[in-house]
Formats: sequence, C-alpha cells, structure tokens
Amino acid sequence: MRGYASFLAARIRVLLQYRAAALAGFGTQLFWGLIRVMIFEAFYRSSTAAQPMTMDEVRSYIWLGQAMLILVMWGPDTDLRDMIRTGGVAYELLRPLDVYWVWFTRCLAQRTVPLVFRAVPMFVVAGLFLGLGAPPSPASAVAWLGATLAAILMSAAFATLISLSLLWTISGEGMCRILPVICWVLSGLIVPLPLYPDWAQRVIMALPFRGLADTPFRLYLGHILPSEALPAIAHQLVWTAAMIAIGRLMLARGLRRVVVQGG
Repeated sequence: MRGYASFLAARIRVLLQYRAAALAGFGTQLFWGLIRVMIFEAFYRSSTAAQPMTMDEVRSYIWLGQAMLILVMWGPDTDLRDMIRTGGVAYELLRPLDVYWVWFTRCLAQRTVPLVFRAVPMFVVAGLFLGLGAPPSPASAVAWLGATLAAILMSAAFATLISLSLLWTISGEGMCRILPVICWVLSGLIVPLPLYPDWAQRVIMALPFRGLADTPFRLYLGHILPSEALPAIAHQLVWTAAMIAIGRLMLARGLRRVVVQGG
C-alpha cells in the first residue's frame, strides 16, 4: 500500500499546479449553474402541478451538481495515451506494483484534486449568495460525506475504464464523448432524478450512474434519510467493485495485444 500511496501523493503534487485551470472551471460552472437555476425557476412558475421537490431543493440540487461536476468530466489520461502510442507503457509493466491499481490511483488523484479546487469555492459562493441550503441535520451531512467519498471511488473506476480503452482505441475520444453524456442524463445532473416519471426511475435506480450525483445530493437534502444511507452507499460500492472487476479483465486482455516497440 505504501507504493500506491506514494504514487497518489506524487500525482496530487503534479495536479496542484493547475490552480488557474481550476479557477476557470469554477467560473464556467458558476455561469452554467445560474442558467440552469433560471430554467427550472421558469418551469416551476409556469406549472401548477405538484412536484416531488420544491424549487429551493432543486436550486440546492443544481448547485451541488455544479460543485461536483468534475466527477463526470472524464477524459483520456494524456500521459497514458502517449505511453501506449510510443510503447512507453512497457515501463508501467516493469513497476513492482499492480498495473491496474497504479492506473486507478492516477484516476483517483485526477478526480480528487480538481474536485476540491472547484467545490470549495462553489459551496462558499452558492451557500452565501445563490440559495444553496445546508443539510437538515448533522446526520444528513455525515451521510452525504460518506456517499461523496463513495462517488469519488466510483468516478475513478469509470475513469480507469476509459484509460483502459486506450489499449484498443489509442485516443479514447469515443468513450469520452459517449459515457459522460449517458451519465449526465442518468445521474441527475441534467434533470434531478425525482422529477423523472416513475417508470423511468425504476430503471435508473438500478443503474450505477445515480451513485455519482443523485445519491449524495439527496442525502444532503434529506430526501434520503440518514437511516437509509447504508443501502444507498452499498449500491455505490457494489457497482464500484463491479467496474473494478471489469477493468481488471479488460487490462488482462489488453496486455495480450499491446505493442511495446513503439507505435
């Protein structure tokens, strides 16, 4: 474990250099968050039907989504892509560490550092000026924190699958275009999941994507009670373990065909 921890710490130190990029990302997410709040306010003002969430809850849900958006902003690891293109991936195979967990650690750092850089100012600004409410109880806050940590692990598992796809696709652009869009729709980042029709919710609740956004957000809001947090977090962890198992199978097959002479 010490080797992986050292690798994680080294990767975090590299990512800490990109503070200007994080600030730009925060500004972009703030802008789009304001647009999304205005869209939902227009919807609520024009509708007389009873909704499963109040506008205040939707507003908080939106700002939570903007704060945690980096969890579904997946892209190919450019260092790994270059190593696979040039054959430098052979150096990864020579490490006295499991290749999958090394790549998972890289993805975990890439999820965590930008998340902290962007989420902290978003919570401050949205909490003070833009209507982001506080959790209804300390228990809800603790449950939200646990679900958020599980969401980070799930996001890293998804990102690792994209990195592993580079063994076949080289660029990884296809996965990076398809998977985030599916996730945005099915995780609640486009429309909060409680606003979906009942028939759609039955399907969506069985899929892994809600664990990236809807589960921690609804724990934060109290829509999922703290007493129901353990099954919700277990759903996240089971899907994370499944994606790790799939990733290890992909790596085993990919290493049979990888070219290490270059190109």
